[in-house]
Order: sequence, then structure tokens, then C-alpha cells
Amino acid sequence: MSLHRSSGFRPIGEILARQVLPGLRSALRYPLRVSCLGTVRFVDDHDTSQFDRTIVLGECVSPEDAMTIAAQRVSRDDIRVGEDDTLRFEARIAAIHDSTYGLVLAGEIRARAIVWQQPVTSDAQARRIVSEASRLRGRASAACDARLARNLRYRASLLETRLVDRGWRETAAELLSLPRAA
Repeated sequence: MSLHRSSGFRPIGEILARQVLPGLRSALRYPLRVSCLGTVRFVDDHDTSQFDRTIVLGECVSPEDAMTIAAQRVSRDDIRVGEDDTLRFEARIAAIHDSTYGLVLAGEIRARAIVWQQPVTSDAQARRIVSEASRLRGRASAACDARLARNLRYRASLLETRLVDRGWRETAAELLSLPRAA
């Protein structure tokens, strides 16, 4: 005797695999962390002792909220290195990462605004960016001039802003296609 399966019912394993588990995996990637990569220097010091630093701006429950918080903090220029008023932070790149450190979205900071970068559309494009960024970092390691080395590392980081985690690429592209309030 064989059972004829009705097309209205699906096995529980299939339901788990196609509906429940993807939702759980996605939920594990939250909260999202918003941060800025930039250069720190002493207020009275002109370029002699700068160093790169990443400052966490906060956590959010959605990419839209993360973009809003990043844009607000950058536009107000209120990103500080602790309570020390003698240090000046120049934000250069804003980034949103998930809880597994996957890149959700990133962009270059110009004139107190974030220019969000389009994510890569393929693994081949990602490999080309990784190769170019590695080449720039190699040149930075060999550079004798600290300013040149910092600029080369920054250019590499800027290229890497497009290396959005594969699971976030579609979401990032959709976010960037939506009109944003000025």
C-alpha cells in the first residue's frame, strides 16, 4: 500500500529548510553595528603624529536605521575619540556590519555627508577589488613616506567598501535605489 501525498501538505523538513531556518539565520545577524574609520591627530599637531582609528557609533535593528544614524552623526560632525578634547577625529569611511562582522553597507565621507558605495554584483568583481586593494596595501607597506602610506591604505579601504557580504548585497542595492531625504 502506498500513500498518495496531497499537494497541499509538505514535509516538516522541507518547511524548516525553506522557511524557518533562513529566518533564524537572518535574525542571528542583528543587531547591526555602525562605525567610522578615520584619522586621529592632536588638535595643535599638524600631520606629524596621526594614526588610523575605528570608532563605533552605535547599534541598530535595521539597515535603514543604521544609515540614518550614520548620516546624522556625520552631518553633525559629533564623532569624538572619548572625552579628550585634545584629539581630533577626521571621519573618512562609514560602515555598517552585522553581528557576524559581515559588511552590510559602507561609504566614503565627504563634506559631512556619506556617499554610500554600490555593492559588488558578482564574486568575480569582488576578487578584482580584493586584488587591487591588496596591491595598494603592498605599496603602502613599502612606502617610506607616512602620508603616502596612509593615503594608499585609505584608497584600499575605499575600494573594500564595495565588498558587501553576499547575504546583504541585494538588500544594500535596494537601499541605495530608494530615494533618500536630503
